[in-house]
Amino acid sequence: MERNPRALLCVALIVVLGFALGCSEFVVIGVEADIAASYSVSLARVGELISLFAVAYAVLTPVLALTTGRFRRFQLLVVYSIVFCLANLLQALAPSFEMLLASRVLIGGVSGALLALGVTYLPELVARERVSMAISVVYAAFSVAMVVITSMGKLVAEMASWRAIMVAACLLAVVVSVALVLVLPRSGATDAPATFREQAGLLAEPQVLTCMAIFVFGVGSVYVFYGYVTPYLEEVLGMDALATSGALMVYGVMCFASNLISGWLDARFGMRALLVTFPVQALLLASLFWAGSAMPLALVLVMAIGFTMYFVSVPCISLFMETAARRHPKALTLASSLEPMSFNIGIAAGTALGGAVVTGLGLPWVGAVGTVCSVVAFGLVAVTLRLARRLR
Repeated sequence: MERNPRALLCVALIVVLGFALGCSEFVVIGVEADIAASYSVSLARVGELISLFAVAYAVLTPVLALTTGRFRRFQLLVVYSIVFCLANLLQALAPSFEMLLASRVLIGGVSGALLALGVTYLPELVARERVSMAISVVYAAFSVAMVVITSMGKLVAEMASWRAIMVAACLLAVVVSVALVLVLPRSGATDAPATFREQAGLLAEPQVLTCMAIFVFGVGSVYVFYGYVTPYLEEVLGMDALATSGALMVYGVMCFASNLISGWLDARFGMRALLVTFPVQALLLASLFWAGSAMPLALVLVMAIGFTMYFVSVPCISLFMETAARRHPKALTLASSLEPMSFNIGIAAGTALGGAVVTGLGLPWVGAVGTVCSVVAFGLVAVTLRLARRLR
C-alpha cells in the first residue's frame, strides 16, 4: 500500500476500466430508436440489448469467480481483456440484430468478472481507510461513462450513425485493456488458490442473500424508468434531440455525484443510510408519475432520481467484503463480484418490467411501478441490518 507513482497509475487505470466498462454497457441507451430503425425491430425488442446484457452479467460473474479460483489473477485479467475487446468489435460491426444481441451477451458475460478483478487490486494499492472511497470512484466512473456515452451517442447518431459511437467504445476498450495488462502487478494477495467450496459458502450467508435482493429491487426501481429514459424525455416530456442529449448529460452528472456520496454514506453511516435513501427514492418516483408531462417539474424529478440512483452501491459492497473477510477469507474475489452481479440482475429485472409497463400501461406509468420496487428494497434493508447485527 505504498504511495508511489506506479500505485497511483494502477488505481487510475482501474478507474478508467470502470469508465470503459460503463461505456460498453450504456452505449445503446442513447440510440435505442436508431437501432430499432436500422434493424426494423420494435423499441421493446431493443430493450433486450440492455436486459440480456444484464442477465449474462449477473449469471456469469459469480460463475466465473467460483470456477476460476485456481488460476492466477493476472492470467484471468489477460483472458477477460481479450474477450472484452473482441466482443466490443462485434458490437460495433454487427450485421444483424441477432449478432448485436450476441455481442451484448458476450460483453455482459465478461464485464463483471473484469470489474471484480480490478476491485481486488484496490486494497493492495491504497491505504485501508481509503478503500471505500476508491471503490466509490471506480463506480463513479460508470456514471461518467453514462453521461458521455448516452449524450454523445445521441448527438453522433443525429450527425452520422449510431455505429460510430460503438466504434469509439471499442477503441477505448482496446486502449484500456492493453494498458492494464502492461501496468497492473503480476501477482498479489488474491493469487492463493481457492476451491469452489471455500468460496461458495459466502452465498449461503443470509445477510448476503438479502443484500443482493436489495440491489434487485433498489436498482430495478430506477431502471423501470431509466431503461427507457430517452423515449421518456422525448415522448412524455416533449424534448427534442439536442435538449434530450443535454438532459442525459446532466443526469449523468447527478449519477456521478451519487456514486461519490455513496462512499461517504458508507464511511459515515454504513447500511443504515439506506433506511432513509429508499423512502426518498420512492417519493421521487411517485412524484414523477403524478407530475406527468409538467415541465420543468418533471425534469427536476428526473434529475433527483439520478442523484439517488447509486446510493445503494458502496454500503452493500462493504457488507459483502466484510462478511467474506470475517467468515470466508478466500472468497474476496467472489465478494467483489456480487455488487456488479446483483446490480445487473436489478437492471435486467427493472428493464424487463419497464418494457412490460411501456407496452401495456404506457411510458408515464414507469414512475408508479418503480415506487413499489423502492418500498420493497426499504424492507429488505431492515432485514439485512438485523441479520448483520447477529453476525457481529
